[in-house]
Amino acid sequence: MARNRSQPEVITANQKNQPVDWEALLAGFAGGKTDVEYGANRNIFCQGQPADSVFYIRQGKVKLAVTSDQGKEAIVAILGDGDFFGEGCLAGQQLRIATATTMADCNLVRIAKPLIARMLHEQSNLSELFLTHLLSRNIRYEEDLVDQLFNSSEKRLARILLLLAHFGKEGRSESVLPRINQENLAQMVGTTRSRVSHFMNKFRKLGLVEYDGPMGGLTVHSGLLSVILHD
Repeated sequence: MARNRSQPEVITANQKNQPVDWEALLAGFAGGKTDVEYGANRNIFCQGQPADSVFYIRQGKVKLAVTSDQGKEAIVAILGDGDFFGEGCLAGQQLRIATATTMADCNLVRIAKPLIARMLHEQSNLSELFLTHLLSRNIRYEEDLVDQLFNSSEKRLARILLLLAHFGKEGRSESVLPRINQENLAQMVGTTRSRVSHFMNKFRKLGLVEYDGPMGGLTVHSGLLSVILHD
């Protein structure tokens, strides 16, 4: 029997647990979507600029950072493949509250605010998936805040490295970033670069992380989890 076209498609619990094929969903966007590429260390948008679009990361890593009136920078998040950013414009944000900077070569999709707002309004399934994605990321931000308030800087660094390596998602170890910047790690942990250097040397001697050749790529091993679990 043909399905009634007036009824919305039902997403089952099993479907919700499956990875979302955002590429296929974004293929349905037209008349306001642009593929863009950036080299490493390029600003995608800056704090204070008009908030007029949402970005999807096809490939690469993007740093979101906020700068105070006194010039002090704090890293809010580091995002990777399959993440969205800039979605504040959908909630009435007129100006960007953070600067988005590439940490590696990036392949992005820029979606104009009017287009994604219309798509989310017209397609309830897409809206639900997008909301679930954002809620999952907000939970991560809350966990980051709790981590910042109650854990030592060593545990915070270990957790950040595991998150950057997508621990638990793909395999037992993964390269985090080529030529990872310890200054950036220090800003995320909320400590000094010298402390980060001290802990990174400790992790390396214990075999929990390793640097990959002259390019300085970093591989994180699952054993680093023991630093977080140890009281």
